[in-house]
Amino acid sequence: TRRATNATFGGMQVRLTKEFGFEAAQTLPNAPEGHKCRRMHGHSFKLEISVEGQVDPATGWLYDHAEISAAMKPILKQLDHSYLNEIAGLENPTIENMAAWFWQKLEPHCPGLCEIVVHETPTARCVYRGE
Repeated sequence: TRRATNATFGGMQVRLTKEFGFEAAQTLPNAPEGHKCRRMHGHSFKLEISVEGQVDPATGWLYDHAEISAAMKPILKQLDHSYLNEIAGLENPTIENMAAWFWQKLEPHCPGLCEIVVHETPTARCVYRGE
């Protein structure tokens, strides 16, 4: 079999996804009266940050995953083991609002940002594509 060279992959469009996690408490003050989420509770949140673009034929990658990690580091420091409602922009921290909040924070630092997925539980998540 013929071995592929970097030149073979020039112009290739890809999507990279990097996962992150943090623990935080929240209340959902706009939930209906009597809803359990109006009470303080916590989650082990998982995030998937995805970027799309053309592979650089010289490096063989879109860009280094470390760039996404660097953009997320101060955000995770702010969120981990916090009460989300006390953070500006997250006064009503639904996963929908959180996804848009993450987008606003990351878009200037992550060229090609195309999708953010916020997992609240292993079976509940929100997908946001900046629309």
